[in-house]
Amino acid sequence: MLNTLRIRNLALVDEADIEFRRGLNVITGETGAGKSLLIGALKLLLGERADRSMIRTGETRASAEAVFQLDDPSAVDALLEDRGLAPCEDGRLIIRRVIRDSGSGQNTVNDGAVTLQVLKSIGDLLVDMHGPHDHQSLLRPEIQREVLDAFGRLDEPLRACREAFRAWRQAKDEREELERRASGDPSQRIDFLSYQLEEVEQANLSEEDEARVREEHTMLANAQEVLQHARTACQALTEGEPCAFDALAAAQRELNALARLVPEAESSRAELEEISARVQELSRAVADRAGGMEAGPERMQWLEERLATYQSLQRKHRADVPALLEMAGQWREELAALERIDEERAEIDRRIEERYSTMMRRGVELHRQRAEAADRLSESITRELAGLGFPHGFFDVAVHESEPGPYGTDTVEFGFAPNPGEEMRPMSAIASSGEISRVMLAVKTVLARHDLIPLLVFDEIDANVGGELAHAVGDRLARVAATHQVLCITHLAQVAACGTTHLAVRKTVRDGRTYTAVAPLDEQARVDEITRMMGGAERSAAAGRHAAELLESARDASR
Repeated sequence: MLNTLRIRNLALVDEADIEFRRGLNVITGETGAGKSLLIGALKLLLGERADRSMIRTGETRASAEAVFQLDDPSAVDALLEDRGLAPCEDGRLIIRRVIRDSGSGQNTVNDGAVTLQVLKSIGDLLVDMHGPHDHQSLLRPEIQREVLDAFGRLDEPLRACREAFRAWRQAKDEREELERRASGDPSQRIDFLSYQLEEVEQANLSEEDEARVREEHTMLANAQEVLQHARTACQALTEGEPCAFDALAAAQRELNALARLVPEAESSRAELEEISARVQELSRAVADRAGGMEAGPERMQWLEERLATYQSLQRKHRADVPALLEMAGQWREELAALERIDEERAEIDRRIEERYSTMMRRGVELHRQRAEAADRLSESITRELAGLGFPHGFFDVAVHESEPGPYGTDTVEFGFAPNPGEEMRPMSAIASSGEISRVMLAVKTVLARHDLIPLLVFDEIDANVGGELAHAVGDRLARVAATHQVLCITHLAQVAACGTTHLAVRKTVRDGRTYTAVAPLDEQARVDEITRMMGGAERSAAAGRHAAELLESARDASR
C-alpha cells in the first residue's frame, strides 16, 4: 500500500507530507483548492511526463516522493532485479522524482536511477488510476477483453494462445523468407554457387600450405646467393685448404701426445675430439641444405603458379584463407538449401498447418472459458448496477469469434441496456458520462476480488452523481476498499462519510502567495467538513447533527 506521499514546490503546494492508511482514503476540499495535485504528483511518480511549468513560482526545482509498503513485493522485485536495481528491503519501495527549471530531472527507485518507462512498469503493477477521463478506456475493445480475462483469471490459456500464435506466425515468416530466396530462377544461383565452390575446393587451400609455399618460394628465389654462402661455409669448415677441421686435427694430435705425458690433459683431448666431430656434422648439414636448394625450374614454376592461385582467389573475394574457407562453407549450405528447396517448402507448410491447428485448438478452449466467464461477469455487473440507479438495467458481455491473433480468436464487446424495453447498446454508444462512470464503478467493484493491483485511485468518479446514488457509490467504494487500498477525491458528502481516513485540502493566501495544504481530519473536523460539503456553510446545529449522523450511518454499514 501507499504509506507516504511527500511533495515539495509542486504547483501550489510548497511542502506536504501526506500519510495514507489501508481502506478508503477520501480527499475533499473546495473546488480549486488543489485536490487533483495529489493525484498529479502520484502520476508523475508513476511515469507521467513533466514540464517546468509544474514548478512552484519562484522556485528552481520541484520534487515528489512516494513510499510504498508491499505485502508481496515479488513482482516488483523481479522487475527491479531484471533492470539491475536493488530490490525492496522488507517490502519497502521508495520512488522519487525531481524536476528542475533547467529542464533536467531525476528519477530514482530505491536510490537507483531509472527511466520513465521503468516507473510506468512499476505503476502498472501497483496502481490503477481512474479519473474524470480515464473511464473512457472502458469503451475500447482491448480494455473490455482485458477486463473479461482478468475476471475469468484466464492468464494461462491466454499465454498458451500467445505462444501458439507466435509459433504459427514464425512459420509463416519462414515461408515468406523461403519464397524470397526462391524468387526468380534459382538455377542461375545454383550454377553461380557451384562454380564458386568448385573453384575454391579444387584449389585445396589451407593456411599451412600457403605458409609452406611462400617460405619455399622465397628460399628458391634466393637460391644462388644461398648456395654461395653455403659453399663458402663448407670450405671454411672441412673442404678448403686450409680449413677448420684440419687445424682441429693438428691440435688433436698434439693433445693426444700431451695426454700420454700429462693425464690431466685427457679431458681437454676428449673435448677437442667432440668439437672435431661436431664440425664435420655441421659441414654435412650445410651441404645437404644447400643441395636441397638446387631444384629445377619446374619446381620454381609450380611454386609460382600455386602462389598465383592463392593471390587470385584472395583478390577476387577480398578475403584471406580462413575467410575463404568460411565463405565456401556458406556457399555449400546455401547450395544444399536451394537444391532441396521443394523439400524445405513442404516441411514448412507442414509446420504451418500443424501450428495453425494448435493455435485454433487453443483459441477454441480460450473462447469456451471466456464465454463462461462472460456469463458470470454479465450477471455480477448487472447486480451491481441495480444498486447504482439501474434496477432494471442489463449488462452484457458478448464474445464474438474473429480472426486468430495473439489474444485468441475472439473480440469482446460490452453492451448495456439501462432501462426496460431498450435494446442492448455497445458501451461506446452510451452518451451519458454519469452512466459510464457508474458502469466503471460497478466493473471495479466486481473486479476488486480478482484484481491483484493493491492501490486503486478514483479522481471524482462520482461526478454527475447525487442523491441516493451517492450513498450507493460510497458503499461500493467501501466494499472495494475492503480488499484494496483506495484513494478517492470526492465532492459528495455521502462518499466522504464512508472513508476510513479523511484528508482535507485547503487553499490559503499569505503575503500575496497562494498555498495549498493537506491535513488529516479528526472526528470533529470531519463533521465540519461534511457539513460544508452538504451546503451547511453556516454550520448550524441541525447541519452538524446531519453530518454526524451521516458518519455514524457509514460506520454502521461498514461493520
